Amino acid sequence: MILHPGILALIGGSSLVLAMTLYAAALGLRVLARWDYDSHAEGQLALERRTYLISTIVNYALGFQILSSLLFIFTLDDIHGLFTGAMCATGSLNANPIGWSALLASLVTLLACGIWVVLNQIDQGSEDYPLVRLKYGALLLVAPLLGLTLGLQIAYFRGLRPEIITSCCGSLFSSDGSGLASTLVGFPIRPMMGVFYGTSAVFLLVAVWALRAKGGLGKYALSLSSAILLVVSLAAIVSFLSLYLYQMPTHHCPFDVFQREYGYIGYPIYGSLFLGVFCGLLPGLFQPLKGTPTLATAIGRLERRWIGWSVGAIGIFLLLTGWRVLFGAFSLVEYL
Repeated sequence: MILHPGILALIGGSSLVLAMTLYAAALGLRVLARWDYDSHAEGQLALERRTYLISTIVNYALGFQILSSLLFIFTLDDIHGLFTGAMCATGSLNANPIGWSALLASLVTLLACGIWVVLNQIDQGSEDYPLVRLKYGALLLVAPLLGLTLGLQIAYFRGLRPEIITSCCGSLFSSDGSGLASTLVGFPIRPMMGVFYGTSAVFLLVAVWALRAKGGLGKYALSLSSAILLVVSLAAIVSFLSLYLYQMPTHHCPFDVFQREYGYIGYPIYGSLFLGVFCGLLPGLFQPLKGTPTLATAIGRLERRWIGWSVGAIGIFLLLTGWRVLFGAFSLVEYL
């Protein structure tokens, strides 16, 4: 099983990323111990040059880690045909429950890597590198996350057996079952529609407020509304949006949208959602750093870009998911 091309690429690439990150973290420890920007000693100049090396290594490594999250989803869907009873990535994950932990760890690591890349971008854009200690301290937290994600993925793939009879989305995402998935499926459709589109409208209004307001309150509100929108959107995909995407009144699986039969529409749907939420989180997360004089202007300029990307990405998400709700031939009128 582990000789599958997708698995080999994923494990090999993630191992290389972890090795590069550990090397960068080891160099980062030296920077943390000896960094003194006001010094003109030869050792300080060597550290400044080393920070460029570390940043380049980590940017490439974490950039691949972001892509590996997509590769993990693709591989899960690609191997489902090897298991009896599996019809999509849900069946692959159920073939070894560790897979769900690996998926969650991959998403958390994806968020951490993205934040580090932005933190590094802000620091390198400043003349006095005020975030050197912060970003290399954060790197010491990112490295264990990468190791945990890789370890879970290896444990998951090594535990897969072709003879396993697994359950798929029809049993997991069913109102007759128990657990979180069944609870989401059982949500009344009309109230769930109201919550989803109401939350989306609030997010867009808060984004406009954050874009126009000079203070930090609007930015914190945007970060909070982004996190809420993510939770509500994922629930809405399972509850009713999937029904319109599949044009079936009982098909609630959030993973089948990654398949060719549905035009791989899951990739732009989830991609735009996570990009929009991530960019919406950034203004609030980096608001405390505006207290540093050399960062205030740069972060203020980036905030407008983040908010614009966030609104644009969420707009694409709403368009992709709402098109069939509004104009598709399939209707849930009798279920409302």
